[in-house]
Amino acid sequence: MQQNNVFETLIGAGVVAVAVAFLAFAYYRTGSGSLSGYELNAKLSKVDGLGVGTDVRLAGIKIGSVTDLTLDPKTYLATVHMNIRDDIKIPADSSVLVTSAGLLGSQYLSITPGGDDKMMAAGGYFENAQGSIDVMNLVGRFATGANTSNQPPPNKPKPQTPPGKAPDPGAGP
Repeated sequence: MQQNNVFETLIGAGVVAVAVAFLAFAYYRTGSGSLSGYELNAKLSKVDGLGVGTDVRLAGIKIGSVTDLTLDPKTYLATVHMNIRDDIKIPADSSVLVTSAGLLGSQYLSITPGGDDKMMAAGGYFENAQGSIDVMNLVGRFATGANTSNQPPPNKPKPQTPPGKAPDPGAGP
């Protein structure tokens, strides 16, 4: 009986050790453990699909993650706070946009580096930033051929009467 308890205890300890090793591997492999870096920010009109922990990528390589999302109550723009690895310096004229990994993939922030010799300082803001695109709106517009944007239709100009000519009374309004 005593031998069964020792055997069960060893098996249980082995299972716990494997679980801890797996969690440690996942923690370090996903970069969750690396909090060193510097903060950059972007003001975007739409941040659909983004959240804390969302990847920040440059040339398809993860170089950071989103740390916070806030809303500016005066401009109604979302401020995206991101943590960028210390060894990656971003040129000051770089741009950032919200994009997705394929048609059904998750959203991430993609940085396109500029050509400026000056690098962005910690706490800096991207000058050129584009928010997320409403894919369903685009699909609907393509499928129906309808204008489903939020813009009002353009006003048609009323026909003008040439100067010096009286309007035709039977022409209507």
